[in-house]
Amino acid sequence: MEETMARCGARTSFLLQLSLLLLLCPWGTLGCASVVVGSPIVPLGSAVTASCTVQSELCHILEQAKVQISWMLDNEPVVGSQHQGLGGTGVSNLTLPHFNQTQAKLWCCVEWNGTKQRVGMAEIRAGYPPAKPFNLSCVLNLTDYGLTCQWEEGASSHLPTSIALMCARSREQTVTGCSPAGGRSHCTVPRRLLQLYRHMEIWVAATNALGTAESEHLYIDPMDVAKLDPPALQTIQSIPFQTDCVALAWEVSRSNAHMELQCELRYRAPEDPAWALVTGIVGRAGTTQCCGFLFGTQYHFQMRCRRSAAQGYWSEWSLGRNYTTHEKAPTGKLDAWWSTQLARADEWLEVQLRWKAPQRREANGRVLGYHVTLSPRKRGMDPPTVCNTTHTQCNFSMPVGTRRVYLSAYNSAGESAATEVTLLERKGQPLARLWAVPGDEHSLWVHWGEPPALATAYILEWQQVSSEPSHCSACWQMEQDGAATTALIQDGIEPFQQYNISLYPLYKDTIGVPIHTTAYSKQKAPSYAPKLHLRSISKSSAELCWDPVPVEMQNGFIISYTIFWANSTTEVSSASVNPSLSSFVIRELKPSTLYKVHIMASTAGGSTNGTSLTLVTTVLDDIEVQFLFLTLGLIFVLLMLLLICFHKNGRVKQQFWPSVPDPANSSLGKWLPAELQEEPLQVPGVREPGPATISTVTVLERAAGKQPPAWSKEPTTETSGTFPALPQPYVRQEGAGTPGRGRAAVQPCRGAGGNGDTVQYARVVGDGYKGQQHTLPRLYLRSSSTQPLLLDASPSPKPYENLGFHRFHGTAADGCPEDLPATFPLLQGLRIGGAEELHDCRTF
Repeated sequence: MEETMARCGARTSFLLQLSLLLLLCPWGTLGCASVVVGSPIVPLGSAVTASCTVQSELCHILEQAKVQISWMLDNEPVVGSQHQGLGGTGVSNLTLPHFNQTQAKLWCCVEWNGTKQRVGMAEIRAGYPPAKPFNLSCVLNLTDYGLTCQWEEGASSHLPTSIALMCARSREQTVTGCSPAGGRSHCTVPRRLLQLYRHMEIWVAATNALGTAESEHLYIDPMDVAKLDPPALQTIQSIPFQTDCVALAWEVSRSNAHMELQCELRYRAPEDPAWALVTGIVGRAGTTQCCGFLFGTQYHFQMRCRRSAAQGYWSEWSLGRNYTTHEKAPTGKLDAWWSTQLARADEWLEVQLRWKAPQRREANGRVLGYHVTLSPRKRGMDPPTVCNTTHTQCNFSMPVGTRRVYLSAYNSAGESAATEVTLLERKGQPLARLWAVPGDEHSLWVHWGEPPALATAYILEWQQVSSEPSHCSACWQMEQDGAATTALIQDGIEPFQQYNISLYPLYKDTIGVPIHTTAYSKQKAPSYAPKLHLRSISKSSAELCWDPVPVEMQNGFIISYTIFWANSTTEVSSASVNPSLSSFVIRELKPSTLYKVHIMASTAGGSTNGTSLTLVTTVLDDIEVQFLFLTLGLIFVLLMLLLICFHKNGRVKQQFWPSVPDPANSSLGKWLPAELQEEPLQVPGVREPGPATISTVTVLERAAGKQPPAWSKEPTTETSGTFPALPQPYVRQEGAGTPGRGRAAVQPCRGAGGNGDTVQYARVVGDGYKGQQHTLPRLYLRSSSTQPLLLDASPSPKPYENLGFHRFHGTAADGCPEDLPATFPLLQGLRIGGAEELHDCRTF
């Protein structure tokens, strides 16, 4: 069952494809539908109408379905109207209001099985009527007597157009002379259609489906437009000899032998920019004579002819023929210029003489050389020649008194008359003003002001400016008109090169001092810009310098240099610099910042940028760096000086570190009472930790009726005034048990009338000198049951003057205590550790 259904589906698909092929075949389309347009060729932009009729009985596939007609213009759908026609046909009409395509296909389609099928087609073309041909001209070729005409076609009409050259002979109907082939715009009318020596009417007709256009009509006799064959030059010779005239002979071709001809002759020398033309030569053949030729010059001759009775076409120019005229001795005077300087002990004059070669009209041939003499040439006598050269300059010496030389040129025909050259001095008045402007790329116009005196002539000198000076012997010219104020320089002028120009006015008896100017014939941008160099840099400025561009590379006057600089934040700044400068200082820069700098050189013809220079500003200026180093140096020097002073100078050390007296070296430290000096001292052993052994007891008396001062802190006993206080024993002990350096111990004797448990000790403090004041050693007394009396010398902050022993008494008082001598008689006559000797307390 499934196989049967598959076979039926395949059969149905095949039938659909076959029906579609039958529908699309040409005979099927023509039999099924027809497309009719109003006009297959229409003016461009006009309306187009079309109608499509579909006969459903001829399209068997469409019998069961309703016919749906649609339109397509090439591949674009367009909308039309549809209605039912006679006999069950479907009809659709279409109107295109503006047809703007030069060519298109209009398709009629029907809807079938969900797709559009093309059933009819019509091709439509659009364009314009043909344009009018113009510039019609005809030439009769006398070789085959065919009339060849040519013309120019107008704008394209976008439609097939036929071109024909029409001819109408007198009293005869119009015929087509010829039709161009292959789109050409010329053709040839054969001789059989021409009527010679009679006027004919000739024109060009262009025709297409939209109309016909004709060119202007020509009414000509074909012989009037005949183009003759060129003549042939036979001989050329100078007649008579030693004149500027030549005679020429020529012949015409055989086809022109029966015609009256009018001919022209042209000639020129190789140096001439244009031809010289000789007209009015009449005759079939013969000779002609022409004058005005230069001597010793080669010329090239050509000739052509046409009918003398018509305004037809000239023949082509004949083959050229060369001829060189005979020479003659040079004529005219030579323009000369000179410079002089003294030599040989001021007896001879070194002369450099320059001159211009004679013009062709004066040379009369090829100049072979030049003679320079010191006297004119006389008949039968040859003057001494100082220079014989083929160049246009000469260096020679002559006596100082000689002021004239004679210059002449010669060729194969003879020598010219001598030109007298007067060597005038250059000390006349100069002109006030001189300037130059470009003429073209190879010339300069030079202008100057009126001379202060009447000038007879002017000398112009110019020299190309270059890094390597050179001398140009030909770069000068003479202006013979003394009233002139302008001159044109053309020799050796090149664009983009600078020239120095000098002008000398020539007066009757002297030569004026020259004035100078510079000029360019044309300017452009410099070949390159200068290379920047960094001369110095600080935190806020940078000085740049550069080498000037060589004059050969400037290509114009440098009008300015422009410096550009930018940092990393693209802040671009610029400054214009005078071209005479070669350095520039950029200011107001940021410290410790990277900058890109480049220079641009500008002329009137353009600008050129140089390479970029990278620079980084400093953190400190040079002055700040110098000040910093100077400050550090000064600090270092001061420190070194202080160290040296502290090391070498005791007074300086004493001011900062005072010398402390050593009590061990004082007289008090070494003093013993007289009684003790006779007794040997017994010093306890080094290892004994107990108090020192007392071997001798000495009683020191005290004045009667005096009480010990309070600062002594000694125990006092209430006794009557008749009984003196018991003396206290003292002993000096040294050795391992003594206090350290600077201390002296004095111990009282045990059981010698005093309290054996009480030990008196003292501390002596001494200061060194300070200015002119003295510090008194101070005595401190303390009571102890275990320590000996000590004398300690240490610095005292109190000065000697107005010393108050408040530390002893507990109150301040001027002068010495009254009981000091009685209580401490041992202080008198002491010298403690190098301090001043104490004679009396009241002396301090």
